[in-house]
Amino acid sequence: MAIKPLHILDHSLPLHSGYTFRSRALIEGQRRLGWQPLMLTTPRHYAEGPDPEVIDGLTFHRSRRSGLPVIGEIAATAKRLDALIEAEKPDLLHAHSPVLTFAAAWGASRRHNLPLVYEIRAFWEDAAVGNGTGREGDLKFRLTHAAESWACRQADAVGAICKGLLGDLRARGIDEAKLFEIPNAVDLAQFGDPLPRDTALAAELGLEDAEVIGFLGSFYDYEGLDILIAAMPRLVVARPKAHLLLVGGGPMEASLRAAAAASSASDRIRFVGRVPHSEVDRYYSLVDVLAYPRKAMRLTELVTPLKPLEAMAQEKLVAASNVGGHRELIEDGVTGTLFAADDPDATADALIGLLADRSAWPARRAHAKAWVSAERNWDRSVAAYMPVYERLLSRAR
Repeated sequence: MAIKPLHILDHSLPLHSGYTFRSRALIEGQRRLGWQPLMLTTPRHYAEGPDPEVIDGLTFHRSRRSGLPVIGEIAATAKRLDALIEAEKPDLLHAHSPVLTFAAAWGASRRHNLPLVYEIRAFWEDAAVGNGTGREGDLKFRLTHAAESWACRQADAVGAICKGLLGDLRARGIDEAKLFEIPNAVDLAQFGDPLPRDTALAAELGLEDAEVIGFLGSFYDYEGLDILIAAMPRLVVARPKAHLLLVGGGPMEASLRAAAAASSASDRIRFVGRVPHSEVDRYYSLVDVLAYPRKAMRLTELVTPLKPLEAMAQEKLVAASNVGGHRELIEDGVTGTLFAADDPDATADALIGLLADRSAWPARRAHAKAWVSAERNWDRSVAAYMPVYERLLSRAR
């Protein structure tokens, strides 16, 4: 059965984020099933480009900004959505968080008598706290929490990327019969065999003989990179060859650079800024242990990140804080190492232990890659849409 879902997305490629990479993987997986997915972004997609726009063989339709924030964004998305439904005749609507996408899709689903799926990657209120634009428990938090709960009650089916979010949905009283899980996954073919160590890049960065702890990604406060920097003096005392390699950028970059400059281990901390996507694998090749020291908060307790899965697929050692999102992905001592969140000493001690016992590395890498290959591949995740879509479409007939 060639199902035609219309996905309403906050933003998409060519922007690079975990959100856009997940969207691409889901859409490509649905196409492999013989389905005909359509994609529409909200005005929050800020990259300039035509409408429609073809990126990596995928066609994205665009909503253009008009009017006030939030209300204007919902209205603009709804208007473009109505036109796209009339032109393409989709079988169902599939909105992806935040709730702004759902608000636009909800009215359209009723005007056109289409089933509506809502998929949560993170709740809007938690994402705002995580990126520093909101505070837990304030008026904005309570209003967006209520809006997300309303959306889940109105949707015909509600998906979530992990068990933490599903547990929160149950706590909100959302009907169990609506709920399903579409976990984050990886495309193993995308990674192939890990690159050999790039000796030229290592020499350029002064890392020829170093034990490299690495983080590649966005510098948000919830990532806990200040904890990692604070762990470096203790780590360097025990492992004199240890260096920290930070690749990326974001809102915390200035404060992180200041913390690194003030550290007694400042000469062991390297910032290289953002690098072209085509160059990322060169930097991965230098890293012995990828560290994910996320801070404990609702966002990190509920939501599973994508990057540790990608690291395990690339046969990299993973050390991460023991927040709920990491505990869903990492079995301590088997597929990775977990340490206490928000604790520089515990972070340092975990890394010291990993660097001191290289004999365990091959088995750790093999176990991690085998688990990702078997449990967290995109075809397996995308297949979970089939019974949900079929159930909704059978009701609509």
